[in-house]
Amino acid sequence: MFLRVVRAAGGKGVKHEYIRVVEAYREHGKTRHRTVLNLGRRDLLATHLDLAKLMRLLHGEAVADRGIKREDVRAVAAWDWGPMLAARDVWRELGLEASLDRLARPKRRDTTRLSDRALVLVANRLTAPGSEHGLARWLETDFVCDRDGRRWIAAWRDDAAREISGTPRVKVEARQLQQWYRTLDQLLERKAEIERSLYLTLRDLFSLRVDMVFYDLTSTYFEGKGPPDIGAHGHSRDGKPRNPQVLVGLVLVDGWPIAHHVFEGNWRDAKTVPDVLRDLEQRFGLKRVVFVGDRGMVTSQNLDDLRASGHGYIVGRNRRRSGEVFDYIKRATGPWIECPVGITAREKSTAPKTLVQEVASNQPGMRVFVVHSEERLAFELAHRTKAMGRVRARLEKLALRVAKGRLKAAEKVGAAAAKILARNHGHRYYGWCYEVGVFRFFEHPVHFTREQAYEGKYVIQTEEPNLAAVDAVRLYKELSEVERCFACLKDVLDMRPIYHRSDDRVQAHIFVAALAFLLHRAIEKKLKAAHLDISATEALTVLKSVRVVDIDLGNGTTKRSVTPGTQRAAAVLRALDIADLQPPTPPTPGQTIV
Repeated sequence: MFLRVVRAAGGKGVKHEYIRVVEAYREHGKTRHRTVLNLGRRDLLATHLDLAKLMRLLHGEAVADRGIKREDVRAVAAWDWGPMLAARDVWRELGLEASLDRLARPKRRDTTRLSDRALVLVANRLTAPGSEHGLARWLETDFVCDRDGRRWIAAWRDDAAREISGTPRVKVEARQLQQWYRTLDQLLERKAEIERSLYLTLRDLFSLRVDMVFYDLTSTYFEGKGPPDIGAHGHSRDGKPRNPQVLVGLVLVDGWPIAHHVFEGNWRDAKTVPDVLRDLEQRFGLKRVVFVGDRGMVTSQNLDDLRASGHGYIVGRNRRRSGEVFDYIKRATGPWIECPVGITAREKSTAPKTLVQEVASNQPGMRVFVVHSEERLAFELAHRTKAMGRVRARLEKLALRVAKGRLKAAEKVGAAAAKILARNHGHRYYGWCYEVGVFRFFEHPVHFTREQAYEGKYVIQTEEPNLAAVDAVRLYKELSEVERCFACLKDVLDMRPIYHRSDDRVQAHIFVAALAFLLHRAIEKKLKAAHLDISATEALTVLKSVRVVDIDLGNGTTKRSVTPGTQRAAAVLRALDIADLQPPTPPTPGQTIV
């Protein structure tokens, strides 16, 4: 083994030299080198470590001074550092540290800044989502420090204290839990200012196209009763209709989440739109935007509000709630325009096509586009065929029962048929009749024809006079990006279920998840820009190989070093433009925060 000096750029163009312990080995007849340990910056090591003595130790020679022997040098502690390093770097780049420092001046009794504490909650949600109780376990496995290098450590309660307090399930000291709860409260108090400051930073950093605003809703549920005011039973997108829930609305501009809103769980989707539009105008100063929303957002009142405020819109129409939509689909008899193939479609052996044509609308100034998607057609056709097969099998059994005389009363036959057609949307496909003791069923002459016309089609409505048909389809498809964001919030960041009981804490919990998603999105965009074929979630896992290691040198002193990680970790760090892997040095060696 030998020492190697590596030069790397630090902040503001400063060059630093790093010392590494490198081992030589042979593989397939060739000499290769691998890094065993990253000792740190050479200028900082000079005051703590005699490199010549370390070199002799590496070659197995005893060092007379201080009685250091090779077997005395050992690693005494190690923590994952890469994920927190990446989160801290993006947190600063997006201006969140500076914004929180400006909005929350530390008080005399505060030993840490709000920004540092908030980053702990957000990074935990990003890398190892769990409750504030579970955060303590994460502090034991990861190196989590404030900007001054002081590491947070878990404050565990001993068994006796838990029994005396009467809360044996709570394993973390109350003062540490209260610290995180207080951080949640302080974050929520400043939510409006934080989101506005973040929007201004994103707008300047990435030249956001602020004339297109994408908005969609999801729900997230609670175990137990939930919060008293905003928790309510409503349409559950999680398949949990018995659980109280809240609605979460997400606003995206150019693929960046700039704001989110929390609404009562029993609100209709369309009812949330006026609040969102008012917020865009008052808080973000957006005088005119094109609002892109799904079919649940469409009401005549919402469209009137958009027009009155000078905004535009691109919205999908619900196929079954209005006979007008069916009329538009029937009018699509002209030439189709082929839309560009998306990334996902290009990856298939035979790329499905998306076609569009503009049809005459029923109102002046309104434009209507009918879209035909081959991918959607295949999905809906398969779904309809499967559903029809199930309904037909049940209707055949009913016909056999009637034929054998097991069911004779007309009202009972009708009730049985209605029950069958209520399942699997059977009423969309079949009709029936019962005459002279004979039960017959058949494909419905009106409903079934309409279902066939709907398959593979959807309708987009707008009043933008200069919008091309292909662009309308592209923008409406981008709304699916919001749905992908919700999937990330719920599944990757584990936003659900929520165990908080107060309205404010629930909103603060969702705010932390939204900030974690923002960091996730920023990492994802950087990886994509670097043409690195890896997801943000996988990248954070790979970065766990970058570790902080404390080494006992055997003479009463301890040296802290950082491992460089795997080759994939190095590629991720390059994509994130992170060169300095060293954590900050605390004012007092080994200083920690509880």
